Amino acid sequence: MNKKEKVQFVIDTLQELYPKTPIPLKHKDPYTLLIAVLLSAQSTDVRVNIITPILFAKANNPYDMIKLTVEEIKDIIKPVGLSPMKSKGIYGLSKMIVDKHNGKVPQNFKDLESFPAVGHKTASVVMSQAFGIPAFPVDTHIHRLMYRWNLSSGKNVVQTEKDAKRLFPKELWNKLHLQIIYYGREFSPARGWDLEKDIITKTIGRKNLIL
Repeated sequence: MNKKEKVQFVIDTLQELYPKTPIPLKHKDPYTLLIAVLLSAQSTDVRVNIITPILFAKANNPYDMIKLTVEEIKDIIKPVGLSPMKSKGIYGLSKMIVDKHNGKVPQNFKDLESFPAVGHKTASVVMSQAFGIPAFPVDTHIHRLMYRWNLSSGKNVVQTEKDAKRLFPKELWNKLHLQIIYYGREFSPARGWDLEKDIITKTIGRKNLIL
């Protein structure tokens, strides 16, 4: 297969396996998604989905969130890890949303990435999943699989994102990044990887990984 055929094989296989792509993090609007994605850093979606209902029962909008103290937020979110940094980020970005954006989550990368504890990946998730604006958030699964599939060099997530955007049609980005995550979790994990079950890597992957 040439690279174009490999890309099409990935698209076709993922579409067959995952025709529907529900967002893994529970949320009701752009603000609650932003908070959930922030909390998911170095944690799991399952753990975040246990904690966010507790947090959102107290504050599910920026106005209520800044009525809490950083310490109160930290105590609630402690199970997801990195709570000192995340609690300051949640309080800080909530205050910025109230003070600078009339209580609404902005729909652009510049403003989102100006928030504390919000990096490019978090901003990309919010842009794609909350607002439907084409983006290609690269998490550990996508970074690993793009390398295994020989579609990226694996040097860093910045390069992986550039390669993904260059190779895959823009209109598929928002769905495809979720499909790759689902596939990575089910068939191509970092640990306990079984190549025989990983049809995409087995078909188009790097030879040095298969040997």
